[in-house]
This record gives sequence, C-alpha cells and structure tokens, in this order.
Amino acid sequence: MTHTHNGIHDGSPHPHHHTHSHHAVGLRVDSLNRAFVAGIVLNVLFVVIEAGVGLWSDSMGLLSDAGHNLSDVASLLLALLAFRLAQARATARYTYGYKKSTILISLLNSVILLVAVGVILAESIGRLLHPVPVEGAAIIWTAGVGVLVNGFTAWLFMRDKERDLNVKGAYLHMAADALVSIGVVVSGVVISWTGWTIIDPIVGLVVAAVIIASVWSLTRDSLRLSLDGVPAGVDPERVVREMEQVEGVRAVHHIHIWAISTTENALTAHVVLERLSDMAAVKHALKERLRELGIAHATLEAETEAEACADLHD
Repeated sequence: MTHTHNGIHDGSPHPHHHTHSHHAVGLRVDSLNRAFVAGIVLNVLFVVIEAGVGLWSDSMGLLSDAGHNLSDVASLLLALLAFRLAQARATARYTYGYKKSTILISLLNSVILLVAVGVILAESIGRLLHPVPVEGAAIIWTAGVGVLVNGFTAWLFMRDKERDLNVKGAYLHMAADALVSIGVVVSGVVISWTGWTIIDPIVGLVVAAVIIASVWSLTRDSLRLSLDGVPAGVDPERVVREMEQVEGVRAVHHIHIWAISTTENALTAHVVLERLSDMAAVKHALKERLRELGIAHATLEAETEAEACADLHD
C-alpha cells in the first residue's frame, strides 16, 4: 500500500526563503548596532591610550593588557559581524541565510574568553611565585579609565544579553575586562598602602574564577546549539504535550528541535490528525502554540492513524 504524507509548512509552497528578523525575539536592532559601534570605538581609543601609557611608563603589564583589550575589540567586531549576518537575506544556496554563523561566532567568542581566563590564571600564579610590585600611580589611573570604558560598554549590552548569545558574549567580555581593571585598581591601592604585593595575584585568581563562572553558560549553550541540540529554555516534552492538546491532533512524533541562529528556533515533527480535512485549522493552531513556546519556524508532516510512519520505524 502506498502512504502519502501531507506537509504542513509555515509559509508559502516550497521553495521559499526564511526572512525572520531579530524583532521576533525583542532585540532592538538599531540600538544594538549603535551599541556595537560605540563599544568598538571606545575600546580602540582605550587600547591606544593604554599602549601609550605603557610605553611611557615602561610597563609590560599595561602593554600586555592593551594587547588583551585589542583581542576584545576583535571579539566585538565578530559579534557585530554575526549580528549583521543574521539579518542577511536567504539565498537559493543558503536557504536559512547566514544565521548559523551567529552560533559559530558565539562559540568562538566563548573560547576566546576561556583563553583570556587562562592567561590571567597563568600570570596570577606566576606572580604568586615571583611577586612583582605595582608600577606607579599612572597604571592605577589607566586601569580606572578601563573600569569606566569597559563598564559602560558592558552596560550598553546589559538589556539584551539574555536574548542573544552573541550579545551575551560581548557583555561578558566587557564585564570581565571591567573586573580585571577593578582588580588592578584595588590591588594597586592596597599594595601602595600596605606593601602586600601578594594581593595582586590573589585578586587576579578571584577575578578569573568569577569570569569562569560567568562564561560557563555561554560556552555550554554555544556548544549545544552548534551541535543542533535543543536550545536552552525549550522543553521538548512540554512542546509535545502542548502540541497534542491542540484540537484535532491525535499524537505527535519524530520531533526535532534546533536553533537556526542564536535568536531563532525551528522544529520539524509528524502530526497524527483525527481528520485530514482539518489540516488547515490545525496548522494555524499549532503554529500559534509553537510561537508561544519560542519556536517561530515549524515544518510539520500530517498523517492519519491508519498510516504506518516509515520514518518513525527508521
């Protein structure tokens, strides 16, 4: 016997292109574009100033920190690139556009953060073994400027950091740098008052621990999405229950949920209908229910109880 499956899609007949925007998840596109540009400009200026003070004061600490901050500028540029690519139109060759690049860049940024933590840990342990005095007031003042620049840049991304992994990555980069700068200021002041040079590496270790705790969720979520895992915040069992509660649906199986980008989720599933004649109404109800669950793109295949689903057996 020949079985025919009826596809329930979320748009016009195939082929079609996907043109979802960041507006769907509440991201302020124009505002975030300005935030990225402002963050990049501010941090480039700070790198130039910090490198200049480092050369003037002959401080390897400031010069190395300027190099680290330059890597943060690169991370901001990557995040901005991902943000722009997510808005690019789909093509016949890339039917989802370049949205997946946002996940790959998010993973890359999390790796850069972990490498930065490794550098901080190595330097802090080295200074525990071989204490180095803080090099003058100019360094403390420069670190203070770093607190302001990085803190302000982090604040620009604070509102949207839980809506997009790349925005969260940018926020964590800037917040981590602000913490490092605060650590330099605090340890510099304490050492200048007490002469306890061991404070500097201890503060560095504490800062590294805080950064690791913050970046763990970014790394975990980025890795999961890059492997097409179910996005955080989406419960597959709940999705099935909600779909099966829609009138006219007998059962749901062969379900797959993954992320198209750091802001958009997709689903494919087989839906067993009570009557194929109700397909249009059921499709509309299912799409509305899935949008409420954070899944904006659904491709559904309709079946009847009389059919044997070959895909399910496979």
